[in-house]
Amino acid sequence: MNFTSAYSLTQLDWKAVLSSRGVSTNVLPFWLDGLYKNRDLWARHVSPKIIEDLTGSMDFDLPEISHVSEASDGTIKFLIRFKDMMEVETVLIPFHKRFTVCLSTQVGCGMNCSFCYTGTQGLKRNLTAGEIVGQYLVARNYLKGGANPSIVFMGQGEPLHNAMEVLQAIKVLNDRSIIGVGERQMTLSTVGYLPGMSALKDFPRINVALSLHSPFEDERSQLIPVNGKFPLKDVVAALDELPLLKRQFITFEYLLIRNFNMSDRHVDGLGELLGERPAIMNLIPFNPFPGSNWERPSTEEIEAFKEKLVAKKIRVMVRTTKGSDILAACGQLKVNKLARKNGTH
Repeated sequence: MNFTSAYSLTQLDWKAVLSSRGVSTNVLPFWLDGLYKNRDLWARHVSPKIIEDLTGSMDFDLPEISHVSEASDGTIKFLIRFKDMMEVETVLIPFHKRFTVCLSTQVGCGMNCSFCYTGTQGLKRNLTAGEIVGQYLVARNYLKGGANPSIVFMGQGEPLHNAMEVLQAIKVLNDRSIIGVGERQMTLSTVGYLPGMSALKDFPRINVALSLHSPFEDERSQLIPVNGKFPLKDVVAALDELPLLKRQFITFEYLLIRNFNMSDRHVDGLGELLGERPAIMNLIPFNPFPGSNWERPSTEEIEAFKEKLVAKKIRVMVRTTKGSDILAACGQLKVNKLARKNGTH
């Protein structure tokens, strides 16, 4: 029997659960603090009957860590195992004395992007909201204290191919009574899966990033096959409809591939596409993985391309590569024995 995960419910959801059982909502703060902080609070503030009822009718187990790899730069990659023995990779990335956790939203991925190691795995199944939140809690607990890590939905899977479960997970993660990760501390990255993009209007005002990688439809389709079905022009039009907060921008992620998408023609195309939009370009030097045919550019080539974009008055930053020595960098996640070979546990 599949029970509802306790980690898939917001404060309002828990209020409804307690009310349906005739339990006073005065118990709610103690119940939530006990669930997420210290179970001893239940013994002091919640009746044994309620505890027995709820723990017997819902799933309170977190996913398990089946393997940990630690990179030389402090990046930590977890192999997370769920009850059906399916696994995903979750990554803790250090930035300026704080961490960001990169969460997976599917087991594998069905987008088949040519630059991404996950795409070679294929799509196995969607993750539930409870499994997505569970990844976060497992990673946060591993740190043993400190500020809540920020979140990027940039792990395995296309988040908007699993939009409703991702939305529920975001609501739980954002709920101040539960975990309280701020909207501006969460970023969702999509390849432009249009059926899911229609749901973004119902999401909290988190940051949104588009995997762009070329301003030209034919080239983008080589990298992202789904572009043939959902072309860039339609994806950008959908992004233009999103309501943004003050000083909030859409991030356009741009994989830098030597001899493919770094010419002056690309600079001009990007200037036309992004020049008038509230956009930031995030340049990502390609991270090689076993079997890939693309090549990473040199530091000098990256800087030259960046300066040309700046001259077009485009806001640009270059993403620092983290965790590449344990296949934990952008585009390198895949569950297999090869991904574990440099692990420490």
